[in-house]
Amino acid sequence: MAITSSGIGSGLDIESMVTQLVAAERSPTENRLVKDSAEYQGQISAFGALKGAMSSFQSSLSALQSLSTYSGRNATVSDADVLSVSAGSAAVAGSYSVEVSALAKAHSLASGSYTATTDVVGEGTLSFRFGTTDYTSPDPGPEAYNGFTLNADKAAATVTIDSTNNTLEGIRDAVNDADIGVNASIINDGSGFRLLFSSEDTGAENSLEITVTESGAAGLSAFEFSASATNLSQTVAAQDASLTVNGLPVTSASNKVSGVINGLDLSLKSTTSGVPVEVGVARNSGSIKGAINSFISAYNGMIDVTNALSSYDPATKEAGLLLGDATLRGVSSSLRRELNTAITGVGPYDTLASVGITTDSDGKLSLNQANLDEVLEQDFDALSALFAAQGVASASGVNYISSSSKTAIGDYALEISQLATQGENSATAGAGFLASMVVDGLNDSFKLKVNGVESAEITITQATYANGDALAEELQTKINGDTTLKAGGLSVAVTFDSGTGSFAITSQRYGSDSTVELTSVDTDTATTLGFSVSAGTDGLDVEGTIGGVSATGVGQRLTAATGSDAEGLALLISATSAGSLGSVNFTRGLADGLDTLLGNFLGADNILEVRLDGLQ
Repeated sequence: MAITSSGIGSGLDIESMVTQLVAAERSPTENRLVKDSAEYQGQISAFGALKGAMSSFQSSLSALQSLSTYSGRNATVSDADVLSVSAGSAAVAGSYSVEVSALAKAHSLASGSYTATTDVVGEGTLSFRFGTTDYTSPDPGPEAYNGFTLNADKAAATVTIDSTNNTLEGIRDAVNDADIGVNASIINDGSGFRLLFSSEDTGAENSLEITVTESGAAGLSAFEFSASATNLSQTVAAQDASLTVNGLPVTSASNKVSGVINGLDLSLKSTTSGVPVEVGVARNSGSIKGAINSFISAYNGMIDVTNALSSYDPATKEAGLLLGDATLRGVSSSLRRELNTAITGVGPYDTLASVGITTDSDGKLSLNQANLDEVLEQDFDALSALFAAQGVASASGVNYISSSSKTAIGDYALEISQLATQGENSATAGAGFLASMVVDGLNDSFKLKVNGVESAEITITQATYANGDALAEELQTKINGDTTLKAGGLSVAVTFDSGTGSFAITSQRYGSDSTVELTSVDTDTATTLGFSVSAGTDGLDVEGTIGGVSATGVGQRLTAATGSDAEGLALLISATSAGSLGSVNFTRGLADGLDTLLGNFLGADNILEVRLDGLQ
């Protein structure tokens, strides 16, 4: 039998002794490794806490970087039952006295009574146009339809009624599904079912004209409301809102009154009863104060973390997990340096201290509210320049859009060699047509492409038009009413030049992709209106230089070239003449600089990640 136990014959437990000797030899190494592992794990947690605090601080910079934080306005109203108010960035601080004498109303028309909603009511087409109707209803009477003036800004539309939808409810659904700016509904007034048509938009210029072309089963003419027939009853007349602002009379097609007071929208709810409503407007300093306090709180929270990680208590001889760590020192010193940097080109309020934000003995920020209030009172716009990246143009018609991390601080001369234009197709009408202005079956239809999107066949109302302007309005409403163009968000403006006798169809978009192409025309269109199948004149992109370097233009947007000092600076050029447009002063605010620095520390392959990878 084999001997398997060491020490037999000597009386010694050699195996146990060897095991103990090996353990004793290994113990110091194991203890050291355990200690090192605990230290590394502590440092990993410490750097995780540091990253979290820095990330929270970076998040607090977002509001300070947004220009909307500084452009807000507060509006107050003395009687919220009469109107409400909202203020935009362009609103001027002040007070206004408002009296409301009438609210805007939408035009509403009702049919006669029907026995059931499934009653068959005829076939054909319902053509809707919007404009101002001069009409006197039978009550008080006498009834008179004196005329209709087309609203060229509203698209016309036609709804087909056939055997699939020729009932009362079929017409209702067809009109609503067409989404043409008309609401259709059915009510039971006790005597029967009546179909109601209402304009979606209020105002005298948005009343309805409904013309009917019958085909197949008769009866659809019961829904006509035009100069030819008033077979529908007017239940509500279209009406503008009437009000006074500081004694000045104002009318509005909508109960949301915009543009009367610059930057202020009034939403009318009821009329006043002899007591004016007082509206007050003030700058929204609360949004700025809130953003600044969040910034200070987040920074101080980060300082609490860094102080704890680098602390040493001589009484307990306990040290922070990152005491003496070079990475922590580098991060902290970089942030302090950036925090105390004076911002170039922004005037006297160029440091945190200049607006009442100072650093205490613990490295934390504190706010002197009185100093900040004084800055807000004396130079409200100084805060945006101190904190946010922005560009200020010296000329009108130039607006700052955005910048990038590569845009350098400085003044950039702006030279425009070509303004952006819109695609257009124009034609000179025939002399005979200008004298008669008759649209008939030989010149009433055409197709066109707007910005590359082709319309269905567009049909102009056959009529004798009073003048070229009236026909231009008809052309515009019919083109903009095309369902394909509407679906693509495309529209045109049509104008008539009485001096040259020419019509022009212009795309509403700017730039090289702005086009108006006539793809087919009716038999006599070329000899009457002057339009023939043609590509028209394409729009142009803006061209020019920013800081002396050629920039890239897309529509009215001009962006500084890659590699230039102004790289990433984007401007909207809406000026009416080319040439020198002064300069744009670009400043990079304190919050923007801090955000860039923190992005470098927290981004991919940054110094903190390198340290964490090493510790892992």
